Amino acid sequence: MPIDASVAIGAHLGSREFAWTESDVLLYHLAIGATDLSYTLETAGLQVLPSFGVVAPTFHDTDPPPLDLPGCDIDLAQVVHGSQSISVAGPLPTSGSATVSTRISDVWDKDRAAVIWQEAVATSPSGQELWTTRSSIFVRGEGGWGGHRGMSEKAAPPDRAPEVDTTYDVTAQQALLYRLCGDRNPLHADPEFAAGAGFPAPILHGLCSYGIVLRELTDGLLGGDAAAVSGFAGRFAGVVFPGETIRVQGWRDGGHIVASASIAGGERDGAPVLADVELLAPA
Repeated sequence: MPIDASVAIGAHLGSREFAWTESDVLLYHLAIGATDLSYTLETAGLQVLPSFGVVAPTFHDTDPPPLDLPGCDIDLAQVVHGSQSISVAGPLPTSGSATVSTRISDVWDKDRAAVIWQEAVATSPSGQELWTTRSSIFVRGEGGWGGHRGMSEKAAPPDRAPEVDTTYDVTAQQALLYRLCGDRNPLHADPEFAAGAGFPAPILHGLCSYGIVLRELTDGLLGGDAAAVSGFAGRFAGVVFPGETIRVQGWRDGGHIVASASIAGGERDGAPVLADVELLAPA
């Protein structure tokens, strides 16, 4: 059987040490379209958007990570990034080192597909927990073995006008810049490769859209205070092509913010980008 949940769930995927510098933070912020000096100038009270923690362990990688998961004999061509979240213990340092340990936390059977969840915890050299990420991959054609279907976690926007409704114009070179943040997948740069995958042009990295949406919400609803964010989650609902515009709508709902992101304008107006978006920002 391609997926053996009894082997996969709980399997430890190893640990790795990594380090980051102010230059890495500056590059990441530029890659997600940040322009405010608090994101882009080390002498202006540099802060770090929590989404940086998702990419920090692999920031200097130049090869795609191997999809070597215990109990999961799957084809990379069947896999898409399903969702991503991060929770932080406090403001992320502008430079430092850490160790990240990853495990398979769950496997869901969606009949026509499998959903594999990974959880990674980053700790400082002193043993302090810095952040935890959870991500899922959607593996087409690998469901139907009778496993647990999992939960359906929805972050539905309230039935009222959003507190923030903003747009960001994705630049023509955005994906080429973002690939310097540790994701060299040719799908985001090579037109011939993208065509072979069924796309008319290279697409923007999903995690780039993820970072853009977090930044827009932080700037629009939290006064640009990255330290106010304690967690951020979203489900990848569609693709973005460089040159398109992302519309971000956000609603305050108690101690958190719910949001959605879609394409604004053009032939794909209204096409979803991120769904079930939730930003935790305790008062």
